Amino acid sequence: MSILYDEGQQAIATESRRVLDARASKDRLLKLLEQTGQYDEPFWQTAVEQGWTALAIPEQHGGLGLGLVELGLVALATGAATAGAPFLTFGYGASQALIGSGHADLQAAWLPKLASGEALGTVAFAEGTDPLPAAPTATFAGGKLSGAKEAVPGGLKADFAIVWARHDGQPALVLVELANAVRTPVDSYDNSRLYADLAFAGAPATLLVEGDAAQTLALDVLARMAVVTAHEQVGGAEALLHIAREYAVTRKAFGQPIGAFQSIKHRIAEMYGLVEIARANCIAAAASEGKDNFLIAAADARIAATDGYDTASRDCVQIHGGIGVTWEMGLHLHMRRARSLAVELGNLYFWEDLLVQQLTGEAA
Repeated sequence: MSILYDEGQQAIATESRRVLDARASKDRLLKLLEQTGQYDEPFWQTAVEQGWTALAIPEQHGGLGLGLVELGLVALATGAATAGAPFLTFGYGASQALIGSGHADLQAAWLPKLASGEALGTVAFAEGTDPLPAAPTATFAGGKLSGAKEAVPGGLKADFAIVWARHDGQPALVLVELANAVRTPVDSYDNSRLYADLAFAGAPATLLVEGDAAQTLALDVLARMAVVTAHEQVGGAEALLHIAREYAVTRKAFGQPIGAFQSIKHRIAEMYGLVEIARANCIAAAASEGKDNFLIAAADARIAATDGYDTASRDCVQIHGGIGVTWEMGLHLHMRRARSLAVELGNLYFWEDLLVQQLTGEAA
C-alpha cells in the first residue's frame, strides 16, 4: 500500500516545523524541568494560534474536521521540539471519547472549548502499570465518582478528565471536572508533563458509556493517542539522528571526523533504519483510522516508535561522549521525553500483548 501526503498535509508538516523551530526554547524547557506544575505556555499559545487544538474536532463544534494523519504531522514537529505540554495528545483523547460516546450535551459543552484552547482535557485510564485495567478501582455510582488515578499526564492543569471506572460491576467511561478532585503533584524527571495523582471522593461526574461499548471505546481512544504519541516519538528520534550526524561529521579525532569510525557510522545507520521503520508504521497507522486493522497498526506504530526513540536518545548521547551528558547540551531533554512517552500509554509489554491478541484472537 502506497501512502503519500497531499499538498495540504505537506503544508501542515512544513509550517508546524517552521513555527516550532522559530519559537521553541531549550533554555525555557530546561527551566521547566526544575519546576513542578508548570508547562511551556508559549508553546501552548502557539498550538492554539495555529489551530492545532482544533485539527481533529468536527467542524460543527468549532474544529477543522481533519484526522490522525494531520494531527500526526503536527506531533512529528512537537516531538522534534520536545514540546513542553501534554495536551495535544491527551486533549485529543478526551475529544475522541466524547465523540465516540454520542453524548450530545457534553460534546456541545466541551468540544468547542477544546478546539479553541479555552479548556484543557486529559484521560485517566491507567492504574499502576496497566493502561486499561479489566477491573478499575475507581467507582461511579449515583452521579458520583470515587477512587484515585495515579500520575495522570496533564492532571495538574486539565479542566476535566475522562476516567476509566466501574459502574454497577461493569467498566465505564465517565467525565469529571477536576475542580472537584484533589490533585497531588508528582515530581518527575519530565515535569512539563504535569503528572498528578487524582483523588475523587464523591466528585460529581457524568456517565458517558458503560459495558462492552465502554471497553471498545476506551481501547480505541488509547490506540488513537498511541498513534499521536508514536509520531511524537518519531519526531524526537529524527531530530536526534540529525544532531548525531551533524556532530559526527564535524567533530574530529585522530585527524578525521569521528563519523569515519565504524562504531559511530554504524550507530547512525541503525538510528536511520529505526526512524524510517517507525515513520512507515506511523503513517500506516494514521491512514488506518476507522478501519478494521486499526488496533494492529496502532500497536505496530507504538512498538516501533518506542524502540526508535529509546535507541536514538541513548546513542546520540553516546556519540557525543562526555559533552552529551551536560545540562547545557540539552540532549537529556530527549532522553527524559523518550522515557516519559514510553510508559504514559502503556509499556511495550502491553502493546506487544495487544498485537498478539489482535493477530491470533487469543490473549498473550
